[in-house]
Parts: sequence; C-alpha cells; structure tokens
Amino acid sequence: MTSFAYPLAFLLLFLPFVWRWVVPAVKGLHGDALRVPFINDLEKISIKSGAIWKLGGASANKGYSRLFWVLYTIWTLLVIAVARPQWVGEPIRLPQDSRDIMLVLDISTSMLAKDFTYQGHRLDRLTAVKKTASDFLRKRSNDRVGLVLFGTRAYQQSPLTYDHKSIEDILWSMDAGMAGDSTSIGDALGLALKNIRQNKKSDNKIIILLTDGENNDGSLSLPQAIKLAADEGIKTYTIGVGAKSSFMGLFMGGTTGVDERGLKALAAATNAQYFRAEDTSSLQNIYQAIDELEPSVNQDKFIRETRELYFIPLLAAIFLALVLSLILRRIN
Repeated sequence: MTSFAYPLAFLLLFLPFVWRWVVPAVKGLHGDALRVPFINDLEKISIKSGAIWKLGGASANKGYSRLFWVLYTIWTLLVIAVARPQWVGEPIRLPQDSRDIMLVLDISTSMLAKDFTYQGHRLDRLTAVKKTASDFLRKRSNDRVGLVLFGTRAYQQSPLTYDHKSIEDILWSMDAGMAGDSTSIGDALGLALKNIRQNKKSDNKIIILLTDGENNDGSLSLPQAIKLAADEGIKTYTIGVGAKSSFMGLFMGGTTGVDERGLKALAAATNAQYFRAEDTSSLQNIYQAIDELEPSVNQDKFIRETRELYFIPLLAAIFLALVLSLILRRIN
C-alpha cells in the first residue's frame, strides 16, 4: 500500500492562496498581479504572450489565471514529493536475536544407571538426556549451540553453531564411558567458558551443565571453576541428574551422588538456577524452564519493506517546469 512519511506537508498546498489573500495586489506591466519575488521575470513577458496565454486575464475560477494553475500544479507536485510518498509492503516478523548456548554433558559410566522411564520403558540416564536434549535443540532454530562432553577428560565436540543437526547426531552417537569413568566438572566448565567467551556475536550467553556426580577428577577444582564463571559473568544453569537414592548408580560404578551443594553454588554465583532431574518428565520441564528464563528478544517486532516514491512527483514537477519555461521562451 501507499502512504506518506510526512502527511502534514500537504498543508503547504494552501500557501499560494493564503499568500494571494494576505499580500495586496500591485500594479504591474499587465495590470493587477501578486508580489511574488521568485517570478519577477514574468513581468518581462510581452503583451503578445499575454494575449496568447491570457496571463493577465482572469479565468472562470474566481480570477485565477491559467498560468497560476500551471504554477500551482507544479507546486502541488513539489508538495507531494516533500510529503515523501512510499510503498509499504506486508509486515515481516523479525527473527529472534540468537543466543549462544553451550551444552556441557556428563557421559561418565554412572550415566548408565537405569532409573529413568520414558513412555513406560526403563531408560538409562544418558538415553533420557539424549532424548530431552534433542527436543531442546529442535526448538533453538535462532540460537547457536555448542557441545562439550566430559568424563575423566573434557572434550569440545562442537563449537557454537547453527547446525543443530550435526550436534544431534553427535548426541546420539556418544556412549557412556567414552571420556572416562570419573567426573571432571571443573575442566568441562573451563573448556565451555573458553569457547563461549571467544565468540563476540551475541551478548546473550548461557551454559547448561548436566551431571549425575561430583567433581572427582581433572586439573580444575569446582571452586576454581565457579570463580572463573562468576568473573566471566556467564549464566551457568546446572542440572543434577538421577534419583536421590539410586542403587543402580552405585552398582554401575558411579559416584555416590550429585554434588548439589557445589552445583547450587555454581548457579548462584552466575545469577542462574540449579535444577534436579529425577525422571524424564522433570528433565523435559527443566529445559522448558530454562527457555522461559532466557527468552529471545524481538519476538513481537515486525518490519515492512519500504520503497521511496518521492522522485516520481519531483521529476514530474521538474518536467512540467521545463516545458513551461520552453513555451514562455518560444512565445517571447
């Protein structure tokens, strides 16, 4: 549709009439005329031209000459150009600003404990994490996601990327114990912080750290990692996985339990939250809760394609002025 950027400019259409009404008529070479400084050259028009164009003669429109209406047409076109006519397209929703999200997942052997259920079937913790993390990834179309897996050692499996399908493929190909049997939370967090702070494309950065144990390996202690995260100012949401009393976790050689105190301290130091996932549904709810806590911006903002059309009346005014000038010169 067509609109005008400055519709109030149309008030200028009345200016010539106001000018004629306010400024008294004066006697010129050809009778009464308006005192209009920028058309003084019209006084040089010969009697012949006045006879042809009837410049001094009043038309049927309340004493306005034909020349007046030609000049007024040029004026109208200039006013339309000043009002800036525009073609405005349909509204388009702005894409959400992307977030940088680092998933830091524990794949130690304790993640094989089968204390989760999904659709009536018993699942080990790692399979439940794969399912819920995959669902989480499918909803992150505008976010860059990276992946760090850890056990005895921490490994960056994917830098921050929009290619969520490749991250999902990595998730489903990983097995418990691939990175070792113990748990090095500090090293994994340090690696995630190093990767996410090197990317300057987004100011909205978070880390989601999931584990079912406590920091019992690695070169970086949990207190040191907490200090690093707090200094970086990157929110780190922590998730403790597993039922609070899991015989299977002990049987599979896992840790004695989740270090809730340490994970809560890590979350609190970065203005984030700690969650406990004891089953698949609670794990799904946690990812949804994190999404609500860290919403993307620009969700309700729209833009419209705009094309300027002011040049059309402007060119028409210039063309008409040139034609009038040529005609007057020819008559003279």
